Amino acid sequence: MQRPVLEVKNLAVEFGAGAGRVRAVDDVSFEVNPGETLAIVGESGSGKSVTALSLLRLVPTPPGRFCSGEILFEGEDLLKASDAAIRSIRGNRIAMIFQEPMSSLNPALTVGLQIAEPLQLHGRLPWARAFDKARELLTRVRIPDAARRVNTHPHQFSGGMRQRAMIAMALACKPNLIIADEPTTALDVTVQAQILSLLKDLTKETNAALILITHDLGVVARYADRVCVMYAGRVVESGSAQDIYANPRHPYTLGLMASIPRLDQDAVDRLTPIDGQPPDLAALPKGCAFEPRCRYAMDRCRDERPTLEHEGGRHYRACFANVAC
Repeated sequence: MQRPVLEVKNLAVEFGAGAGRVRAVDDVSFEVNPGETLAIVGESGSGKSVTALSLLRLVPTPPGRFCSGEILFEGEDLLKASDAAIRSIRGNRIAMIFQEPMSSLNPALTVGLQIAEPLQLHGRLPWARAFDKARELLTRVRIPDAARRVNTHPHQFSGGMRQRAMIAMALACKPNLIIADEPTTALDVTVQAQILSLLKDLTKETNAALILITHDLGVVARYADRVCVMYAGRVVESGSAQDIYANPRHPYTLGLMASIPRLDQDAVDRLTPIDGQPPDLAALPKGCAFEPRCRYAMDRCRDERPTLEHEGGRHYRACFANVAC
């Protein structure tokens, strides 16, 4: 059995101080293998992006604080690594594609210079060779006329082209792990499909692991191998994408599935949204955080917080109720 590229064990991250502390990530565990795509899904505020930022220790401290857990990348705990070691890993062995490329790319520098920089920094390539590689990478991510575009600035690119440039930058040093935090936000549906297909194809070519942060369950169904569903900073269900879609076993996952149209099912007159709002992380209930919105809630749910339990195979869920699709 192959060794996971990344293992996250019981990770907890807090923000604030004193009585005003908020635990944005609470006891989160997952792993991802070479060549595998793991999707982390959930509503806004569920802890997806904080989890992604934590993997590269990009959470500002203060106000953030790593409370507990391990982030094992190829066996090394990144939470214990020195600042110099983390800098050598960022953009080199682990790459990240952020939500909004316009705020991630430097508007004063050409796209080619920004792609060439990690090659020069981590690969010690001469600038001329790094620029040649930048042109090759822009061609690889299917940007037309890459030889000319390498010398243009980000504002001269469309949204889709900027995201492709971000992917080229992420792939520059041939990382073993790519973290894509909602990489298709604000892009139209056609460009979204192109970007995600490109990402999937490139990770297959390089056998890199991909963590895809998203709230789009349609994206997950098409591109993910495994899924972690997060709610209120915790993983409430995880399993293979096929199993999660065919047999969701947590009321929250079931609610997410019911709130989107399904092409594999008969048409319905109305979609069924999840009642209520996501909880205030500063005032979570004593028991299950989803209990106030759950149609399966029992008295036990108000008093006890369920833990992630094995359901067979690679399927886990944190729920006391007997949920049926």
